[in-house]
Amino acid sequence: MTSPSTPSQERPLLPAGVSLTTLDNGLILIVREDHSAPVVSVQAWSRTGSINEGKWLGAGLSHVLEHMLFKGTKTRPAGRIDQEIQDAGGYMNAYTSFDRTVYYIDVPSTGARTAIDILCDIAQNATLPADELAKELDVIRREMDMCHDDPGRRSSRRLFETAYTRSPYRFTIIGYPDIFNELKPEDITAYYRSRYAPNNLFFVVAGDVKPEEVVAQIKQAFAGTKARPIEAVVLPDEPRQTAPRETIEEASIEIARLHLSWHIPDLRDSDVPLLDVLAGLLGTGRSSRLFREIREKQGLVTSIDAWTYNPGNPGLFGISAVVEPAKFAAARAAIFGEIDRVTREPVAEAEIAKVVKQYVSATLSSRKTMAGQAQDLGGSWMATNDLGFSERYLDAVRRATPAELRRVARTYLTPENRTIYALMPNGTAPKILPSSESSTDNAVQLFTLKNGLRVLVREDHRLPFVQIEVGFRGGVLAETPTNGGLTHLLAKMLLQGTPKHSAEQLANEVESLGGHIDTFGGNNSFGVTVEVLDEDFATGLGLVADVLLHPAFPADALERERTIQFAYIRAQRDQLLQSAIRGLRRTLFGPTGYGLDPLGTDDSVKALTAETLREFHRQIMVPNNCVIAIFGHVSSADALSRVEKLLGHWAPNPELAKVIDRHDPTVKPTGNRASAKRDKKQAVMVVGFPGVPLNSPDRYALELVQESCSDLGSRLFVRIRDELGLAYYVGAQNMMGIRNGYFAFYCGTSPEKAPLVEKELLAEAAKLAADGLTEEELRRSKNKIIGQKKIGRQDPGNFAMNTMLNELYGQGYKFIDEEDAHIEAVTLEQARDAARRYLVAERAVVSEVLGDPNGTEE
Repeated sequence: MTSPSTPSQERPLLPAGVSLTTLDNGLILIVREDHSAPVVSVQAWSRTGSINEGKWLGAGLSHVLEHMLFKGTKTRPAGRIDQEIQDAGGYMNAYTSFDRTVYYIDVPSTGARTAIDILCDIAQNATLPADELAKELDVIRREMDMCHDDPGRRSSRRLFETAYTRSPYRFTIIGYPDIFNELKPEDITAYYRSRYAPNNLFFVVAGDVKPEEVVAQIKQAFAGTKARPIEAVVLPDEPRQTAPRETIEEASIEIARLHLSWHIPDLRDSDVPLLDVLAGLLGTGRSSRLFREIREKQGLVTSIDAWTYNPGNPGLFGISAVVEPAKFAAARAAIFGEIDRVTREPVAEAEIAKVVKQYVSATLSSRKTMAGQAQDLGGSWMATNDLGFSERYLDAVRRATPAELRRVARTYLTPENRTIYALMPNGTAPKILPSSESSTDNAVQLFTLKNGLRVLVREDHRLPFVQIEVGFRGGVLAETPTNGGLTHLLAKMLLQGTPKHSAEQLANEVESLGGHIDTFGGNNSFGVTVEVLDEDFATGLGLVADVLLHPAFPADALERERTIQFAYIRAQRDQLLQSAIRGLRRTLFGPTGYGLDPLGTDDSVKALTAETLREFHRQIMVPNNCVIAIFGHVSSADALSRVEKLLGHWAPNPELAKVIDRHDPTVKPTGNRASAKRDKKQAVMVVGFPGVPLNSPDRYALELVQESCSDLGSRLFVRIRDELGLAYYVGAQNMMGIRNGYFAFYCGTSPEKAPLVEKELLAEAAKLAADGLTEEELRRSKNKIIGQKKIGRQDPGNFAMNTMLNELYGQGYKFIDEEDAHIEAVTLEQARDAARRYLVAERAVVSEVLGDPNGTEE
């Protein structure tokens, strides 16, 4: 990698390990050879998105093709592509943006030829079969309903519709129903033939490949396809905004969404890297100005961040927040205050250095995976035709100065260039608003200190990062109905300060290192996760130790986090699948263990005090309930020595068993149905059964059953979505924990079709219990699960977290090495027997959330 001090003009035209080839028909091939992990990411980029749809602008044609290209080709019938990718152990998906549609397949390197062959095939030979097209168009209509119901998606779309007046960026990518419904099959076919020409495509392949073999294969695949004329789509320029815009709308939601944006130049402009730094300074991380001042100190928002959208054409600088309606006006005014401050006062050099290091660290971190490397190259080529653009962009970020940041803030963040959009709960919109402005094979090592603390260390010197994952058993298993949400609140309060560091100082110190610190929590555990550069390992570990041993639980922070937790509890109601799953859990498990909501209830959270947190911390955050994983660019001996020095004196709790699991196994299901209504357009149906714990030998068979029911080629998908057209999404979930979990089928549909969906889900469960899986389903599911685990393990943070949790939950830190063999060993008979044991109709629980304009209660 080029040194950070290398001037941009000295950078090579092509990054190291990258080749660029242009075929005679105009197809461009970008290949990065990287043998650090046995994984390959293959991506086909089409220079066509929603802004390129010509007379069909606003129809969502590009998005329709995203849905259809995997539906079959001249040689591959519907469903075959998904099966081939599963056989290869890979994962496929696609996305559509304003100016591009990207199809990608991530596979173990053994499946690279298959992935390349499939993407070459769909780019040239997609058949767009009429029966499949009709089903997918109906699926997209349901997706439109989902986007309407989701406050985040809906408000983001409306922001762009408000900020842009002529540019096609104002039109939603998915399309508008009135225009979408006018599409005919011949319109979609014509668009495919006109836009998917080789001279309007490029391929990016990154990973464990030989470039010459990749080029030869793609060249052969496109040998018979000639370049075609591409109709130029002239995009109108967005007129300069000359006055502030503001739109406030109401909807049936719980929490307000507030967005502010300002127009900025296109990505190639020298001011854009400076605006990225400015966005980081204002709203990236816990030490950013907006987070510290508006969320932490004033408690005016639930969440807030700043961002830039930088396409090939002029984009937006934005600030987004989730706000309690009663605090909307104050939050808006506070944001104006921070914008005014950054335009008036010079930024300290130290603050810029922190943000620059954050940005550089985040950019480098995105390249940990082959998919990330391919995305980086593809994005650079798409925007600028310069494969080294992202490195040159980093150089520009590093050159940011106080004077330049102040200049761009004054230039772009002006009142006349500002757009505000807010989506608020019904009846809460203010009538009058204020007018103020390379891989290693190093094995994981386990060390156990005298106090019971387990330390996992894995050296990986491929990238200059160190990942620290700290976990404790806890979660809902350690809670009761009267103190529900305790673990979640404790985890959040860990970062609110210690006697040595205030919350602001803690966030500032970590982010000044270009690192990040956060907490996590769930059903079975909670903890702290930290990533720093290797040179800052000692500092990062010291901060972790301070957070673990000495949380201060300040009263003002406790009240703020409690208020935010109340907001999260209410906001869950907007997520229908999540609501249905909660209903299933309450019914299956009752008021204990997994029947409890990790966020708790209003009453239980209200009852939590600082003393409650201190006592819980004293009992449960102890070394004999803790595993620390340190993975990355470290020395094992040095890591262990530092942990012993910082945490070797930590006192264990001999009574730990009494507090880490308060689940009552005698509690029985409270019934066989949970039903709720919401003022939404869609419905969600979940059918669940009592399941298994992590240490059950049946878990592997149930994982395979779940996988066989969750892919685009699965029996559930084919029957319920493709054949019957009942759903936008459908799948299965096998929730496992330290205690028995559940196995569930779920489906998003329309309210009038919910009874039929329920009948079909129960019928599919009965078929599985009677017949089990087919040999083909079992093979594909094994390949998919094992392939995805290989892909996931290439990310050091993911690897460290999973290894730590395996040790914490009693499976052992080596389980990750044995997991593939357990999956591979499952037989057809074992899969069938597991389905018969657990998918028992008499034990089924149905949980439904139905869209109803009058729905208000669970």
